[in-house]
Amino acid sequence: MAYRRIRSEAILLRLVDFGESDRIVHLLCPEVGRLTAIAKGARRSVKRFGGSLDLCNLLRVQVEKRRPTSMARIDQAILVHPFLGLRERPARFALACYLVEIVDRMAPEDGPRADLEAIYYFLRSALRLIETQPVDTRLQVLLELRALSVLGLRPELRQCVACGRETGPEPRVSFGVADGGVLCGACGLRSESRLEVHLGTLRALSQGLEMPLSGLARIRMDPEALMEAKGLVTRFQRFHAGLDLRSEQVLEELLAPGRAEI
Repeated sequence: MAYRRIRSEAILLRLVDFGESDRIVHLLCPEVGRLTAIAKGARRSVKRFGGSLDLCNLLRVQVEKRRPTSMARIDQAILVHPFLGLRERPARFALACYLVEIVDRMAPEDGPRADLEAIYYFLRSALRLIETQPVDTRLQVLLELRALSVLGLRPELRQCVACGRETGPEPRVSFGVADGGVLCGACGLRSESRLEVHLGTLRALSQGLEMPLSGLARIRMDPEALMEAKGLVTRFQRFHAGLDLRSEQVLEELLAPGRAEI
């Protein structure tokens, strides 16, 4: 298409200064997925976009793309919701930035409408949740798992990914990182990337995948289960997505054991 005008809600994922007065903005839209556009004069004029272009902001934008090979241009950005609660505590903002960075790195540019809408509405709901909830490692793990799932990387937590058998009554089961899910006793012996985790840990993660985001606060994990869950999700993400996230170190420091939410 030689010319395209997009009017849509959007979440601002990333900002990059460009030239003397412009900014490159990375947006997530329900209709087109991840979209990169140039905001002309955004650094020079406060009136140009009225302070709407800030990380994590929910916007209503008008974007034009004149040629298939040219960068889109953002002509209008109206602030819908600034998620002010994210900015009240550093840990909240750090977790929001962590999720936003995952989506920015993994979300597709265009694709099936249902998939794009699922990614967008997940992130919007997750940001609303973070701005109202105490932030801890448990919430980080569950939201990261949900983000990976909606982006197409959903681990199998109920039945063996190799043979299809349901997990048995054993208190500990194998999770094959490279295999993408749990393994029965026989299949686990053949996996070189398996982790041993408690069945209760897998059940908590399964609940986190299946319940509405608003219910995540009800999921409880003791320290051992939380350590297992974090190790599983981290290794699964790094093996299958290979993300080296700039926001991770800050988040880890803010959520260090024994540190109160700040």
